[in-house]
Parts: sequence; structure tokens; C-alpha cells
Amino acid sequence: MIRVGVMGAAGYLGGELLRLLLGHPGTTIAQAVSTRFPGRRADSVHPNLRGQTDLVFTAPDELKTCDVLLTATPHRATMTLLPEVRGRAGTVIDLSGDFRNPDPAVYERYYGAPHTAPELLGAFVPGIPEMYRAELAAADLISVPGCAATAATLALLPLAGLVRPDVQIDARTGSSGSGALAGAANLHAERSGAMRVFAPVRHRHEAEVSRLTGLHARMTATGVEAVRGVQVVCHATGTADERTLRRAYRERYADEPFVRVVAHRTGAHRLPDPKLLSGSNYCDVGFAVDGDRVTAIAALDNLVKGGAGAAVQCLNIRAGEPETLGLGFPGLHPV
Repeated sequence: MIRVGVMGAAGYLGGELLRLLLGHPGTTIAQAVSTRFPGRRADSVHPNLRGQTDLVFTAPDELKTCDVLLTATPHRATMTLLPEVRGRAGTVIDLSGDFRNPDPAVYERYYGAPHTAPELLGAFVPGIPEMYRAELAAADLISVPGCAATAATLALLPLAGLVRPDVQIDARTGSSGSGALAGAANLHAERSGAMRVFAPVRHRHEAEVSRLTGLHARMTATGVEAVRGVQVVCHATGTADERTLRRAYRERYADEPFVRVVAHRTGAHRLPDPKLLSGSNYCDVGFAVDGDRVTAIAALDNLVKGGAGAAVQCLNIRAGEPETLGLGFPGLHPV
């Protein structure tokens, strides 16, 4: 049984990690760490876990050794925290943005602060199994990409060599992407009914997409009236026809357990829609083409395949377990 510690366990990603790990037959949760709620029961913060666990949050300075440490702590805080806790676990899987790019200058450009642990940056393997499965099997430091970065990367990977390198990404995200401590801009009165462009340029995930795909990605992001879910619409130009694109997507993802190609010509669900993926670890990808215009679309649950589910998928690979273990929930319809 793999002993897992979760830091940042009181946040939305932390809650998803607890939910998935409690249902995972190969893991036991050694500790759930919270700065805000030490001594409180986990199900008092995550009410969906009532009847599932008697876990009590512990303080960060009470962290004990474990096999795998999952860090769902805030951006800019994790880079300070990690050097202190690195020795507490054989494997660390980080869900923050602090170790996703090996270049400290890129980090400072997108996060607005110098990196305080640059010596660790190049040591992390990106937590995207569809690209780094072999490396993840032996990795001791893993950094899960951002939710929109995962969606856009999976949408664009099959287009390698088929489109020009300049790509524009339009990302739409639900309110849970802002985290459990979101400020006044995410109050229900402000968010309800809104379609707020909160990152018109230089969204931080564009650097991740550029690095992972080798394309020159530019991203905008809009908050929409949903709680969970990310959808990305990627615009590119190329010369491939529909048959070539369909073959590229099917071949690229033929053996991937959590990527489905959804590109139908008719029907209400003809292209990826995050509503159908709530709670699941799937990423649906699709495309459309008109002349030299190629549009790639992807959708996922930002808290699962865009975060906690990807982390558990990486944990499975690292532990030599079946990759799908504990991640079989297919989502709900209708919701």
C-alpha cells in the first residue's frame, strides 16, 4: 500500500486528491495537511467526503515521511516550501505552477516574482502521461501542467507537422479554477451571468503549451458561468484535409486510456464539452477544418484531468500500478 501525503488538502484540488485517493485501492492517505484548518476534520471542509473518512487536517510542521507527497499549495508559496519538505517523500508530485518550466526568467515573466528555488526547476518531469510516460515511471519530481495547458497541449499534439507554428488559443474556464480562496471578483453576484476576459494576453499557461508542443502559442482566457470545466479552442493554419486530420488524431491517441477523439459532423455533442466530463479523468479532443483554417478543441474537468486526476495517473505510473487505477469514473449525463 502506497502511503500518500497531501499538502494543501483544504483547497479544491486538495479535496479532489482526497476524494480520488480514498477510492484508490492501492493507496492510503498518511496525512492531509492544511495551513488554515489544522485539527479540523477533512469532511467539515469537503462535505462530499462525509461518511468516507475520519481524516483530520494536520499542520505543515507536523508533516511526516511518506512514499509520495502531493503538493496542491499556492503558486509562489510552493517554491519556498518544497526545499523544506523534499526529504519527506521518495516522490513529490506538485500541482502548483512553480515548477512547470525550467527557465527562471520565464517563471518571473508569467508569475511576477523571481524563482526562489531555481536549482530544482530542471529536475521536474512534466506530469502529462500522454507525452512523458516512460520518464514518469522513474521520476522522483513531477510537475502537473496547468488545466488549460493540458487541454491545449492534447488538442494540438496530433497537429505536429500539419500546421504552421503560430497558434492562438481561446480558453474558457469555470470558477473553481480560481481556487477556494478566490477574491471579490469571484463572488456569485459578480460571476453569475458573466463572461469575463480575465487574461486578454500573456496567460501563464501559454508558456507551458509552447514548451510542450514546440509551437508558438498565444492564449487568452475567459471565465464563464460554470463551476468545473475547461474548454480550449485553438486556431491554426495548415494544408491538411479532414481525412488526414482524423487519421492523425486517431493514431496519436489510439492507446491512450483517458483521451477520446470527439469530432462528429452532426449532433448535440459533436465536439468536446466539459459539462459531460465533470468528475472524470478524461480529456476529449476534436477538430474542424475549412480550407487552410484548422480549429482544434479540447475539454476536461480542470480539477481532475486538469489537476488531481492527472496527479493520481502519474502516481500510478510511478508506482508501477495500472494507469487507470482509481480513475474509472466516466462522468455524468445529464447534469
